[in-house]
Amino acid sequence: MIQHHLLLCATPAKALCSPDPAVGVESWNTLKRLVRDWGLEDPSRADGIVLRSKADCLRICAEGPVLLIWPEGIVYGGVSAERIERILREHVIGGAPIEEWIVKRMPFQSSKA
Repeated sequence: MIQHHLLLCATPAKALCSPDPAVGVESWNTLKRLVRDWGLEDPSRADGIVLRSKADCLRICAEGPVLLIWPEGIVYGGVSAERIERILREHVIGGAPIEEWIVKRMPFQSSKA
């Protein structure tokens, strides 16, 4: 079971949202490390695994790096390495989004046959 999928637009080919690529690289490295170190990608995790993917563009060309959290469709802006730990702890693990860092909500809708 997948609990969350984290899509981080941190090192885009065209740096429209985050002009300093070093910030994005540091954010991505921190996200990878914490997901691994905290056991969030462990298949036996009771709450389900947390996947993480690097995205080239999430079409939110401001306040980058940006992080989209599926399935809620919540997008955080200004996702520096320092913010990642709090987002993981409070939102991903604790279930409480950090309202002041949310730049957009893109709720996913199920397709009806």
